[in-house]
Amino acid sequence: MKLKVVCKKVYDYIRYDLKEIAFPSSLPDPPHIKKRRKLTWHERFLVLKEASRLYAASWVRDIGPELRPNDYKKHEESESESEDKPSGAKSKTKEKEPSTLEDLAVAARGGMETLRPALQRVYMTRASAYRDGLKSFIQGYQEGVQQVREKKEESKSQQDGNAPKN
Repeated sequence: MKLKVVCKKVYDYIRYDLKEIAFPSSLPDPPHIKKRRKLTWHERFLVLKEASRLYAASWVRDIGPELRPNDYKKHEESESESEDKPSGAKSKTKEKEPSTLEDLAVAARGGMETLRPALQRVYMTRASAYRDGLKSFIQGYQEGVQQVREKKEESKSQQDGNAPKN
């Protein structure tokens, strides 16, 4: 009887536990996730084709309206507004400076020669901001210490003045 129980436990261990140890299964999806159907070979090909087209287009500096239509709409609207205004009126359109992330993206497309100075500029900006913050913290800390010392000196002088003379 005991041999049968031991064999059953070994069998279960090999069948379930050892399999899970050797080839762990991923966690199950949460209950609100709906399973999607598998793509056909034709659909997979179309997805791969579109992804490769977008990837190839991302290496061009001027991406174009088909990939960023919202940027081009803003640009066209600003041009139409400036054409509607009389020539004597000052246009209030400001040139927007590119963000740090956009600078790095453009520099990354240019290769290592353009990426290195852009990264140095980012790190130097962050380092100077960190240095300025540290300087202001030290200055504030020193002012706080000075105030505490002045209060202690005032309290000592008051205690010395109030102390009875022998």
